[in-house]
Amino acid sequence: MGTVVALLVLAGVLAFAVARPRGLPEATAAVPAALLVVLTGLVGWGEAWDEIVELGPTVAFLAAVLVLSALADEAGVFAWAGRIAAARGKGSPTRLLGIVFVLASLVTAVLSLDATVVLLTPVVLRTARAMRAPTSPHVYACAHLANSASLLLPVSNLTNLLAFAASGLTFVSFAGLMTLPWLVVIAAEYLIFRLFFARDLRTPANPVQAAVPDLVTPDGAGSGGPATPAPAVPVAASPADLQAFGTATTPAAPRPPAFALAVLAATLLGFPLGELVGVHPAWVAALGALVLAVPRLRSAPIAEGRRLLGAVHPAFLLFVPALGVVVLAVRDSGFGTLVGHLVPEQATLPGLLAAAALAALLANLLNNLPATLMLVPLTAGNPGLTLAVLLGVNLGPNLTYVGSLATLLWRQVLHAHDHEPGNRRFMLLGALTVPVTIVTGTVALWLALRLFG
Repeated sequence: MGTVVALLVLAGVLAFAVARPRGLPEATAAVPAALLVVLTGLVGWGEAWDEIVELGPTVAFLAAVLVLSALADEAGVFAWAGRIAAARGKGSPTRLLGIVFVLASLVTAVLSLDATVVLLTPVVLRTARAMRAPTSPHVYACAHLANSASLLLPVSNLTNLLAFAASGLTFVSFAGLMTLPWLVVIAAEYLIFRLFFARDLRTPANPVQAAVPDLVTPDGAGSGGPATPAPAVPVAASPADLQAFGTATTPAAPRPPAFALAVLAATLLGFPLGELVGVHPAWVAALGALVLAVPRLRSAPIAEGRRLLGAVHPAFLLFVPALGVVVLAVRDSGFGTLVGHLVPEQATLPGLLAAAALAALLANLLNNLPATLMLVPLTAGNPGLTLAVLLGVNLGPNLTYVGSLATLLWRQVLHAHDHEPGNRRFMLLGALTVPVTIVTGTVALWLALRLFG
């Protein structure tokens, strides 16, 4: 009965997080659910508190990096990236896809997957529209790379931070072991994207001029087919699109936001250096955010302080530890025992493949954050298996929308910008990429462990 109750409570929390009725935050259901499993005795008060304390540094880092990403966006980093993409794309959808892959991979690795979903995806969508290029290959690349390209650094994803804490690895050793899988997975994604969107990418781009409307269609949304011009409602490229990204006929020489880029580079360098002196990555990210925020706080301290507090998303920060307590109830139940029996014991190639496959399956059944909270404690003490689990929970969500909160957020971002992603097309693309990336990424991890482990 305890197992059934724990699973039902978790299902209710996840269903609420997916639906978000009336726009209510995820914590609206997660916090009462955490109290429920404690009050019913499924989780002891002491165990719940230990779980919250253990997740504290991870939540603190998440808050800091959300503010850092928001300030980088306001400093013009993502608009600059969009202008680079438009100028270097030279009217070619294929070239633009390659540039998007590079940008999304770097943004995800350095600023986490949330920055790619929330900040980079709208820029890529507007850039493709301004070039009159098919939008689906490029915005789908943002969704996939938000998950796939988050393998590189401990700070690239919330799941990474949880795995990093349990792995016993240093920042540098984590990045060293994951570099080869990261590169292999991105390369596999790119090749599959080139094949899957071959017809879309052969469509010549036609840069928008100020007096020429951009006919935007849903890119075959829901049909699985390629983008096809149709007499849809004309959506003119806005002056912001034209001014921010330019056109292929008048490529601008965009000036980089030097100060913001320097702060981001220093912050990235500060992660491994801070670890050498015992400074948690959360403090490094907070310092980077503070440096970017100081000029704004000087001009309007109260207003800017409130705005930065909103960038922290306090309700989501409450959701993470509350979800951790709920997952703890599931992990301590019969279901957790069953999953524990399925986790391999050795970091051999078959063991790594089994761990990654199990993690991918649970990510699509439970969502990748609960899957991580459930599996990582079971692989603690075996860094190879922990990293294999990370491959599964980061790559598996590319199969379904519910596999990752970031993928759900990506869908909401596109809806807000009048773009409807196709369900069938998304799942078909995921069915092609997920098995290939899990197998190739796991083999690359096995090689990295043999070479450097």
